[in-house]
Amino acid sequence: MVVAQVTAWFGSDPVVNGLIGGVIIAFFNLLGASLVFVWRDPSERAMDGALGFAAGVMLAASFTSLIIPGIETYSDGNPIPVLVGIALGALFLDRADVLVPHAHFLLTGRRRADAAHPSTDLPVDDERLSGVILFILAITLHNMPEGLAVGVGFGSGDIGTAIPLMLAIGIQNIPEGLAVSVAAINAGLDKRFYAAFAGVRSGLVEIPLAVLGAYAVQSVSALLPYAMGFAAGAMLFVISDEIVPETHTKGYERIATLGTIFGTIVMLYLDISLG
Repeated sequence: MVVAQVTAWFGSDPVVNGLIGGVIIAFFNLLGASLVFVWRDPSERAMDGALGFAAGVMLAASFTSLIIPGIETYSDGNPIPVLVGIALGALFLDRADVLVPHAHFLLTGRRRADAAHPSTDLPVDDERLSGVILFILAITLHNMPEGLAVGVGFGSGDIGTAIPLMLAIGIQNIPEGLAVSVAAINAGLDKRFYAAFAGVRSGLVEIPLAVLGAYAVQSVSALLPYAMGFAAGAMLFVISDEIVPETHTKGYERIATLGTIFGTIVMLYLDISLG
């Protein structure tokens, strides 16, 4: 029913659907970034749990919506193209991290306004602001495979698989968007609007990449299993190299782990109920 409704609304053109998917996941990033207006000072415990949830969603989506369909449906059971794609995706993120040094989810060393004046602006710290800029670049870089994954999903023509993948990536964009905004506030940016804008900006890269992914696999169908593997490998790299280490350094690893398990459950449910 969901697939039929989406087709009725937007048609069946994979590139158009890729564009719509990119807009939707960017909207989820906007939603997460805007949470700082109502959730002004999320605790490290809450952020670790939320980012753990995002990791669980990405982990399950990598396999159920990219790796397994790539092998079984688009490679006729031959795992080599998808495995090559996974290796290339991980290598791309690894090399990119050399150019944009690790700027983890900047919740360490957080500075709080005085409890009696929770809305008081903090002075801008140039060193921390530089770190935030690196952080936004890093998150933007990590948003790239997510946008690509959605585009590739719709480009495959299998809307039943693409929709849960889109929703999964959109859901996990919420804590990522919030993390960017919190990082900007911790650096002392004087308006929450600018902090939220920083979060939105890091997600906008997903829209053109979703279109590019859909167009590329439509134009050269042989690229599809490689592209699916590439997106999955990049997301797996982000999970292992960034999210897990960061959420296990401040004493809330149990919460982060439970968040990861819950995120995996949510993604599996979406995949089965909507796929």
